[in-house]
Amino acid sequence: MADWTADLATRTRPRPMLEKMGSSERLDAGSEGSGRSAMRERNYRQYCGLASALDAVGDRWTLLVVRELLLGPRRYVELQADLPGIGTNLLAARLKKLRELGLVRRAGHAPHSYDLTAEGERMRDSVLALSRFGMGLLTDPTADVVVRPHWGFLAVAAMADADRLPELSEAYEFRVDDEVFHLAVRDGHARPARGPAPAPALVATTDATTFVQIGAGLIDPMDAVAANRLTLTGDPAAAVRCSVVLGLTKAPQA
Repeated sequence: MADWTADLATRTRPRPMLEKMGSSERLDAGSEGSGRSAMRERNYRQYCGLASALDAVGDRWTLLVVRELLLGPRRYVELQADLPGIGTNLLAARLKKLRELGLVRRAGHAPHSYDLTAEGERMRDSVLALSRFGMGLLTDPTADVVVRPHWGFLAVAAMADADRLPELSEAYEFRVDDEVFHLAVRDGHARPARGPAPAPALVATTDATTFVQIGAGLIDPMDAVAANRLTLTGDPAAAVRCSVVLGLTKAPQA
């Protein structure tokens, strides 16, 4: 993560947008709600890679926009629907800033669709590392919070480490509410993606809240099965291997 932040500081310093951030505060055209009142965006004015990265992507909602693009292109209306609470003016401002930074681009296959650039993809490990950290801070949800299936999948996928079973080659499918995802573990890599897995060794069916709670360690997978909140279909040994890859249980002793 340190390499990414230092490199981003070097790459983005000459950009016109960041040159405008030379003062300790500046007015941003985007704002929450109707956009009638301007939002202040702060510059840390510290000669530090982390501070420079936070100047670029540390304002509210920016990393959540990046999160929404980690599983592929999204249309503007999809982004707005899956970022409840963000105003359309603020979303437009965040996308504009990310495009100016070279982290996001317009996706050519659909109108008003956005995707991460190659430079934006370099943020993946950093964003997933923050997600892993945040999973350890979660408690049981209150009535006023929202959850989306792909948030749970990304959070759980962030926990995946193929090095825990380096010889493993199989895929796991997750059916979370009305969405389907899979995790392919091959060649020492765990690759998350939308859609069904070809010939999955295990299919897990659950709801988004339970999925996040399992990943956060708030509920044991077997307890979720017993409570009819999780259904596992496939090779029982694959369920153990999947739990090992996700760090939910230790690898069995040889």
